[in-house]
Amino acid sequence: MIAKGLVSKDHPIQVHIIPMRRCNLACAYCNEYDDFSQPVSLEEMYRRVDKLAELGATLVTISGGETLLHPQLDDIISRIRSHGIIAGLITNGYLLTPQRIQQLNEAGLDHLQISIDNVQPDEVSKKSLKVLDKKLLWLKAHAEFHVNINSVIGAGVKNQWDAVTIGKRAVELGFTSTVGIIHDGTGQLKPLAEEAQEVFREMKKLGKHSYARFNQFQNNIALGLPNQWRCRAGSRYLYICEDGLVHYCSQQRGYPAIPLSEYTVKDVKREYITEKSCAPNCTISCVHQTSLVDFWRDAQTIPSHQVFRPVARHPELVQLETSNQESMMAD
Repeated sequence: MIAKGLVSKDHPIQVHIIPMRRCNLACAYCNEYDDFSQPVSLEEMYRRVDKLAELGATLVTISGGETLLHPQLDDIISRIRSHGIIAGLITNGYLLTPQRIQQLNEAGLDHLQISIDNVQPDEVSKKSLKVLDKKLLWLKAHAEFHVNINSVIGAGVKNQWDAVTIGKRAVELGFTSTVGIIHDGTGQLKPLAEEAQEVFREMKKLGKHSYARFNQFQNNIALGLPNQWRCRAGSRYLYICEDGLVHYCSQQRGYPAIPLSEYTVKDVKREYITEKSCAPNCTISCVHQTSLVDFWRDAQTIPSHQVFRPVARHPELVQLETSNQESMMAD
């Protein structure tokens, strides 16, 4: 994946695609779910996956909503793998069983991530270690794919040290462990308090090395400092919503909001050199990590105010509640 990204600048490296916006949970901080949406049809998901293959995507991660609610999820994973693309999955883990894990094995899944927010469930989140530890044991026993456990720290988290407990449990079971810093509803920075900074330093000592752990940008975020970097969202990283539109990321929906079916290499090249005004205070880990491949080359020469933003066509996609919070997905 990295080698291909270094050789060619004209293809997406990582894509998040949404086949299901509905979720079986209602975490108070999350702005990426609803309780009514129907799954995207399998035929449409096939068309979108095939289009991403045409664009040269290297890694496609299925996200949501709750991905395991999609009745044909395994077929989508198999379609991704049929193109030789790395297949990832983000889930809250509630619907995992030994049989379901085996089905994911058979579909060819490469990578799975579960975000665990606390040790004991509370009114903010039910994604707790107490509830999910049995699922983790099943994953250890049956999963043939890589498993990463992501925990969160920052504003709104009751016990910052829960992240360390969760991280140590993940490593004990042979999984990788990452930590996300809570951001607001547009993916922007919320500096860490002193206790959370101490937890952050402890978390950095945990786990195995992987590309996802190239997260030096989080050091500045923890201190409340901006990062100077070239965000390649819309180019090297794509977020495809359930309506099939391309967005910069989960927190900047509405930009550029071009249908994936109409997206071309020309769009990839334009967004590659387009400056993103939200970049300095961004906490979206997957975009940072993907953009890292190109950090050393090609200045961005198109100012952010020139970005194609068809607000009139899709006004509902830019009505984000900035008071909401969500845990960052560290891939």
